[in-house]
Amino acid sequence: MSEFLKILENEVQLVALAFMSAVYVLRLLWMFRFKAPQDFSYGVGSSKVGVAYSMMNVAMPWAMESVRRNWSFYFQFVIFHLGVVAAISATFIIPYWPQLFDVKVVVWIFQITLAAAFFVGILRLIRRISKPALRLISTPDDYFSLILMTSFFASGVFAVPNKHTAGEWPLIIFFAMTTFFLIYVPFSKISHYLYYPFTRYFLGKLMGHRGVFPRKRGGEKPAGLDNEKALTK
Repeated sequence: MSEFLKILENEVQLVALAFMSAVYVLRLLWMFRFKAPQDFSYGVGSSKVGVAYSMMNVAMPWAMESVRRNWSFYFQFVIFHLGVVAAISATFIIPYWPQLFDVKVVVWIFQITLAAAFFVGILRLIRRISKPALRLISTPDDYFSLILMTSFFASGVFAVPNKHTAGEWPLIIFFAMTTFFLIYVPFSKISHYLYYPFTRYFLGKLMGHRGVFPRKRGGEKPAGLDNEKALTK
């Protein structure tokens, strides 16, 4: 392995990771300066139950309207994010636990996952371009981030065998993209995962307090409406 690739896999990644972490810490410190709003509405439900329901929403596809209309969206969501996990894991496995990729089955699992995520990324890009409603709400960052992620999956497919003796370019491209990601992500919409726990917490707390969460299935009334008679007495 060349000295350039060694530095790119290790020191460069650590510096970029430290930069991303520092930006996130500053954002969280800024965010915690604001006080959470207080809900003065009459409580007819449980805030704790609402928070738990809201946090678990990602694992309840039936609770999402878009998924109920087309279940393939949820499968695409799962595959795409499994690809994200596989790609991120590979950036640590290759430099710090390379012997894991000596196992062919492990390499195949990673490659299949990344290839499937790449295919989903292409489908998402086509859908965003072809649907007028999505084009209307899309920003340049939406397109750029999606193209970048899809390309990252593709580079990972060729990098995970970790055969630098056969040629270093797949690894150089993969880790160069990783470096760019670590610097770019905090300033892009990809960083939505940082805010997910907070938004789901406050949404669940509010909707649980008002009895909207947890939602009922099969056309039943929301939980809060069970107390409708009590409120009108």
